[in-house]
Amino acid sequence: MILMVSVQNLDEAIHALKGGADIVDVKNLQEALVGSANPWIIEQVRDAIPEPHHASVTLGVVPNQIGTVAMAVYAAGQMGATSVKVGFMNTEYDHAAETLLASKQALEGTDTKLIGSLFADNPLYDGLEADHMVKLAKDGKCDGWLIDTLTKDGRNLFDFMSESELRDMVFDSKQDGMSTALSGHLKIDNLDELSRINPDIVGVRGAVCAQGERSEGVYWEAVAEFKRQLDMRQSGEIDVLDGAFMANGSKNGDSSNGWVVVDGTGKTCASILAELTERVEADSQTFLEVIMPDVLNTYDVVVWAEERGHTILTQRKDPNGSMRILIQP
Repeated sequence: MILMVSVQNLDEAIHALKGGADIVDVKNLQEALVGSANPWIIEQVRDAIPEPHHASVTLGVVPNQIGTVAMAVYAAGQMGATSVKVGFMNTEYDHAAETLLASKQALEGTDTKLIGSLFADNPLYDGLEADHMVKLAKDGKCDGWLIDTLTKDGRNLFDFMSESELRDMVFDSKQDGMSTALSGHLKIDNLDELSRINPDIVGVRGAVCAQGERSEGVYWEAVAEFKRQLDMRQSGEIDVLDGAFMANGSKNGDSSNGWVVVDGTGKTCASILAELTERVEADSQTFLEVIMPDVLNTYDVVVWAEERGHTILTQRKDPNGSMRILIQP
């Protein structure tokens, strides 16, 4: 999991980066329920963000006007945004899918990723329910998706969707190679549930603002603490899985069939699972040793193997904290 912090201006972006945010997401919280920032703010933030950090753009709740949305997405691509999020509330499913397809076309020739978004509390607004998210992202040819919330009454993501429901959606999407992100008034108290779900991205704002108030502005020390707590769960220093990632123990196996090492360092869990699937489909006799940089993604690989009937032969931790898993297809 990496940390995405929502900002409204350059000063907040600088605080987010100082605190250790991996992604700075530019949005406008004063426009309707959530909207897009002015282009010059996006350009300021984009120019100030050094690699390997990301500067993404949120369009918020988009209108039911396909050409208008595609034009906004095109602008985000031309400004070099890492990704652009297109969110839907009161929109019919087919219209949302068509809008995403037009948006994908608008990004041709750029490196900007298309992220479809639904809101967990959409039923409060007679909107498109978030359980459509995985299918909508596939049909709209998105690179990934985000589930967020719109309400500002103290409720958050887990008041509208369960941990198990979100876990299934995230895992299914990783196997399809899509990035996954969860947001929606999340706090440090939610990190255990979030870690068990293990999305690629956790998005926050209020939790990293001064005094925990969204209107007070992003504060770097709050960002640093949230990031520290997230990293402790990634490394296993705080065990949210009750040791489940080592539950299979070790078994003896004959490695005479061949051995391939899949190094997951610097890769998303989605890309690791996709590579493992591809290798097994190409050669089901070769043993696979997977190097995983953190505990939470290790658990996803174990689940992937178990669901397909593969055997986990060994699991061990390297001195640098990486996990090594040996899989017999």
